Amino acid sequence: MTTVNLECKCGEVKGTATDITPSSGTRVVCCCSDCQAFAVHLERDGDTLDKSGGTEIFQVSQSQVTIQQGHDKLQSLRLTDTGLLRWYTSCCNTPVGNTINARLPFVGIIHTFMKVPKRGSVLGPVRAVVQTQYAKGTPDYPKHSRKFPIGITLRIVRKMVVWKSQGKHTPSVFFSDDGVPTAAPIVLTQNNNDT
Repeated sequence: MTTVNLECKCGEVKGTATDITPSSGTRVVCCCSDCQAFAVHLERDGDTLDKSGGTEIFQVSQSQVTIQQGHDKLQSLRLTDTGLLRWYTSCCNTPVGNTINARLPFVGIIHTFMKVPKRGSVLGPVRAVVQTQYAKGTPDYPKHSRKFPIGITLRIVRKMVVWKSQGKHTPSVFFSDDGVPTAAPIVLTQNNNDT
């Protein structure tokens, strides 16, 4: 198993993801409009999105992620009132990852926050390219899907069930012990309505 270094673009926020193997998580590329909107809002689409608008994500349990430096710079937002919590750094707007809530042990770490020179050997292959109906142009991925294929969906659900049974939703750098996000999320749709 490998410990992967996590670091924002400017180096103010640093951490680790532990016990990483190709089978310990799920590596996907998501082309959904929300992932694209997140990168664009942070003005980090140039180094977060690929040419088709895809974001590479490695899904692990929350307890595998630790922040050793700059935890106070972790911020969160939602694109809508009920959307995913999307985490980033306030120092340089590096996308960090996506969580659902404190009860579910899942976090999708975005590749911009991972310091992995050879992602394929450490994280394994990209298991799915999803939501390509939102891709820019005609996607040329070898294999892709407009939705989440059932096989990948079942893999993610199985992993979350196992992680939950093992208590891997805690400790979490994203939520306090009582389940409150460590940084209160802003909701972009509310901001847009206020202007």
